[in-house]
Amino acid sequence: MTPAPTDANPVRIEVRGISKRFGDVTAVDDITFNAEPGRVTGFLGPNGAGKSTTLRILLGLSRPDSGAALLGGVRYRDLRMPARTVGAVLDIAGAHPAMTARAHLGVSAALAGIDDHRVDEVAAITGITGFLDRRIRGFSTGMQQRLAIANALLGDPRVLVLDEPSNGLDPAGIAWLRSFLRSFASGGGTVLLSSHVLSELEQCIDDLALIDGGRLVWAGPLAGFVAENGTLEGAFLHATRHSEPHTPALERTS
Repeated sequence: MTPAPTDANPVRIEVRGISKRFGDVTAVDDITFNAEPGRVTGFLGPNGAGKSTTLRILLGLSRPDSGAALLGGVRYRDLRMPARTVGAVLDIAGAHPAMTARAHLGVSAALAGIDDHRVDEVAAITGITGFLDRRIRGFSTGMQQRLAIANALLGDPRVLVLDEPSNGLDPAGIAWLRSFLRSFASGGGTVLLSSHVLSELEQCIDDLALIDGGRLVWAGPLAGFVAENGTLEGAFLHATRHSEPHTPALERTS
């Protein structure tokens, strides 16, 4: 068995030929790409393209019909301490509104076997120190987003998997997020980032994996993808033929 990655080791994300059907609908079909340590990889596609299904398979929330999604050569369910390998933000609605941010982070830390001193550390990183003792029901969408990112960082992971992490952030927050992700990658971390804000994503990512209709359209360096179209948006629209209205394929979350 491949040993689980340690904190000191870089961790590559490998998506190897995953396919998943829901009844008669194929959500993803033979998807293969890597996200490398030290780089930020954008994971793009129109609504209903299969992004959520792929991320859920990677994080052990859904099983593929075929293929595998690996973190440092290991399936998520086989990681000894998942929170120390990968931090994820798929949904900011998971925090109970009646809890304080400190309590929410404290419970997450305890469940993951992480010392509660880490709560103050991740609060400082994400800029929510002054809000730790406030109830989450009073948080703006942007503050909930920062809390979700803080929660993902509790285990000091080597990998971040983020779905629309800039939603609700103000311009200063977006600039902070961009800088943080670049710094995380520069330190040897691996980032897989899904977003529809292509102009912002273009300033942040090194590589991309693009899917449409459940199939891989492109995987490789960003520069190569945009070379003929000048911008990420132009290349995206060309590759997905989005000059016409798109009818998304059915994509479920279970």
